[in-house]
Amino acid sequence: MSLIVQKFGGSSVADPEKIRRVAKRVGETADKGNKVVVVVSAMGDTTDDLIALAKKINIKLPAREMDMLLSTGEQQSIALLSMALLGMGYKAISLTGEQAGVQTDKVYGKAKITYITPTRLEEELAKGNIVIVAGFQGVDAQGDVHTLGRGGSDTSAVALAIGLNADYCEIYTDVDGVYTADPRVVPKAQKLSTISFDEMMEMASLGAGVLQPRSVEVAKRFNMPICVRSSFNYNEGTMVQEVKDMKNLENEITISGVACDNNVLKITVFEVPDYPGTAAQLFTVLGQEKVNVDMIVQSGDMLHATNISFTTGQEDKTNMESILQEATTKIGANGFMISDDIAKVSIVGAGMITNPGVAAKMFQVLADNNINIEMISTSEIKVSCVVKASEAKKAVLALHTAFKLDAE
Repeated sequence: MSLIVQKFGGSSVADPEKIRRVAKRVGETADKGNKVVVVVSAMGDTTDDLIALAKKINIKLPAREMDMLLSTGEQQSIALLSMALLGMGYKAISLTGEQAGVQTDKVYGKAKITYITPTRLEEELAKGNIVIVAGFQGVDAQGDVHTLGRGGSDTSAVALAIGLNADYCEIYTDVDGVYTADPRVVPKAQKLSTISFDEMMEMASLGAGVLQPRSVEVAKRFNMPICVRSSFNYNEGTMVQEVKDMKNLENEITISGVACDNNVLKITVFEVPDYPGTAAQLFTVLGQEKVNVDMIVQSGDMLHATNISFTTGQEDKTNMESILQEATTKIGANGFMISDDIAKVSIVGAGMITNPGVAAKMFQVLADNNINIEMISTSEIKVSCVVKASEAKKAVLALHTAFKLDAE
């Protein structure tokens, strides 16, 4: 008998028929003698609908009250799924994040799970219940509700699996697994049977929407295997796990996938005074405002001044202008520019470590397709380029073919 944590996304529980289908899938897992904890997201577009509703009330969207509001979406899902299981003759109970022992820090809208107290979960499992938990939420030490940001239910599921010492975590979504590229963009994309935590973390952070990046980071830290599979069929999924457990070692496959992130802002701060500590002041202000900065490029083409460009997610766009006004005034810079017509295209693969020339090949492929590169960043297992949003799809298709990832 295994203890399994399963997570179903919003598309999997979007309507009553799909909820009943999920209940059947969960019941089948329990029928095999397994203990099952299920984490669910809000139904379909519920979160977006709640945000739109809030904007009709107060365009400023107060952070604490938004978390109170958005957390209700998952509570609908858990109650309905529990009802479906009870109607099928299973023992089931639904729990909010607080009831499940999910503790978070005090950041509204982007909270991080600090620890799990699984006492109630263990009690309900001991009673023979299938436990349905609201993803995307937890409470701080004062009992205030906090949400975990987009895709936070993935992190909820992985954290609960770790807290319960589960055998593994299954993430059910609307695709069969992790592909070499988004199959909606690249029809010849291939499904991967296995992928390392490091590669998956890069793919997730670079725009592959199958898993939330933080969930992979947490899974890697505690070595919790994740199986990504479809809630609409019984096909084998993709195992995300330590590379030492994989059949394909890093030197057998140079590139595992091509990712594209359209959720990108490029910010350029002009004429930043060029002396020690200025960059630290700029990025300290951004950090205090919880802005996640990714790529950074500094160009020193002026006397005693430099331009600094960086990227962040478009979710920070609403407040970015006021944040930058404060930051540029503080450091004495000469204004800034925000661009949202860009995308980040990346290649990812553990094999890059032992295969020189991969970056050069990527740049040549983009050049051959007349695609200009605006920014570049690298790590041991990825190369990312910022390009115009209108050229992103062409770039992904060309790179996928050039690195021999197309299905035959």
